[in-house]
Amino acid sequence: MIIQHVCQFLESFAPLRLAEQWDNVGLIAGNRQGDVKNVMTCLTITAETADEAIAKAADLIVSHHPLPFVPIKKLTTDNVPSELLWKLANAGVSVYSPHTAFDSAATGINQTIADMIGANGPKPLAALIDDAAGLGAGRYGKLSSPMSVLDFAEVLKKEFGLSALRCVANASGQVSKVAVACGSGGSFLDKAVRVGCDAMVTGEATFHTCLDAKAKGVALFLLGHYTSERFAIEKLADEIKKEFPRLNVWASADESDPISTC
Repeated sequence: MIIQHVCQFLESFAPLRLAEQWDNVGLIAGNRQGDVKNVMTCLTITAETADEAIAKAADLIVSHHPLPFVPIKKLTTDNVPSELLWKLANAGVSVYSPHTAFDSAATGINQTIADMIGANGPKPLAALIDDAAGLGAGRYGKLSSPMSVLDFAEVLKKEFGLSALRCVANASGQVSKVAVACGSGGSFLDKAVRVGCDAMVTGEATFHTCLDAKAKGVALFLLGHYTSERFAIEKLADEIKKEFPRLNVWASADESDPISTC
């Protein structure tokens, strides 16, 4: 087994053409012809996940969020991104990121969330014009039957294992047509309004986006960035293992949401 085999599989179900133009996706660091036995998935490469990968002799990290996210001119230990890359490179650990290609894939994160919340026949919020399959960023669809804001919030809490949920909504309102945009998906609000959604589920949004949602009468549910994406990284490890049963594949055990309650 070589790293290129894993790259080809990842690109087959999360084609890189689906990624946003500003994104940094694909094999970011490493040797495509290098041997691979151990693969770790994670949401983000941090000091904790990098140390775990090295300690468990990972040959490849599949990190949803790219490292680096923005271009770096020097590979030194002077800043966190380049220090982490330097550490991983010295340990012979390659890095692959599917990021927004995985968000938008036919069986990607947004599609999965849409299925979890019961959005029927979900379509992209921003379809790729030249894509015959009709894929693109975000998803939206109608629920089988309208439900109250509070009942819909309970569905979200149950599906994502949350004890509480942040939202911008009228408690007496109704939810019928729902948009989905994982991670920092607040920028999709206008697209959700354009297709007639009365609710939107995302990871996080800015304060001003929340004000905008309130003004436009769209119920906005904020799962948290980590919660809206980490579950899919665990499933991704299972998919890689299923495709390559000889590989040792796991989702990072040392990764956690940096945001907590006091």
